[in-house]
Amino acid sequence: MNNKVVTFGEIMLRLATPGFERFSQSRQLNATFGGGEANVAVSLANYGIKTDFVTRLPKNDIAQSCIMDLRKYNVGTDHILIGGDRIGIYFLETGAVARPSKVIYDRANSAIAEIKPGMVDWDAVFEGATWFHWTGITPAISEGAALACKEAIAVANKKGITVSTDLNFRKNLWKWGKKAAEVMPELVAGCDVILGNEEDAEKVFGIHPQGVDVTSGHVEAAAYESVCKQLMERFPRAKKIIITLRGSISANHNTWSGVLFDGKKLTQAPTYNITHIVDRVGGGDSFMGGLIYGLLTYPQDDQKALNFAVAASCLKHTIYGDFNLVTVGEVENLMGGDASGRVSR
Repeated sequence: MNNKVVTFGEIMLRLATPGFERFSQSRQLNATFGGGEANVAVSLANYGIKTDFVTRLPKNDIAQSCIMDLRKYNVGTDHILIGGDRIGIYFLETGAVARPSKVIYDRANSAIAEIKPGMVDWDAVFEGATWFHWTGITPAISEGAALACKEAIAVANKKGITVSTDLNFRKNLWKWGKKAAEVMPELVAGCDVILGNEEDAEKVFGIHPQGVDVTSGHVEAAAYESVCKQLMERFPRAKKIIITLRGSISANHNTWSGVLFDGKKLTQAPTYNITHIVDRVGGGDSFMGGLIYGLLTYPQDDQKALNFAVAASCLKHTIYGDFNLVTVGEVENLMGGDASGRVSR
């Protein structure tokens, strides 16, 4: 079966201080592009899955450079709308040891924030598609983006396309008049696969695990079974609930794993000890990209699909930028236990 995955959301210009410099000391910024749903599309395209990324960008050279960047990674751009005045920007200061990373958004009134229902021909977009992915960032941008997302989910449901979401709660984005808890339930109700972390479930739906401290560096996976069960009771359409498990020991050192619940069984992935993080931005998106690939490629093996997602995301922490630029072979090597980092020649 030829799979085609459609993702929908905002892609931004990312301006990051070099190395571990602070905003106040840096005299230059490195320019790349990134955004939740685009990051997922790039991952999948790298794994050989046909992808289409839907967004809205202005007609200018920066936006054109962004589209060229996506095409370079074999992401489909045919359904990108051109209009509006600006591309969203985010500024990144990479943390170290006890100093956390910082993100400053400059995305108000971006082209996609001004999207309206009816602008995207979802019937055309979903031609030949088998999977649709969105994140909680998109409906947070604006009411129009939330309504366009609602439209997309409804059409995907009607066409029998698998729908996945990454809850991705961003408190700094919900500024257009409604809270996440008011908007997200209706959208998540149309999803077959739900990904989140302990904060997403708690902040958006008031669901949280008991007795867990993520700052201890060790996260007890079994504590999340109750979260998964509560989410599945709330959203009966969902067939799989996945929780990423990040233990933050410092800005450079995290533990990383995940669990998958199918309504009956809780599957747990191995835990990776990531001791020298290069760039953790896009870590969750790389997990989602790996998960979608895993669920499409090993439909009868949740353990293998989950293991692929965690290994793919572990590798992303070693790569600068938002995009996870790894191959299936590299992920499978890590899954097989080769974490040596020896030169391949």
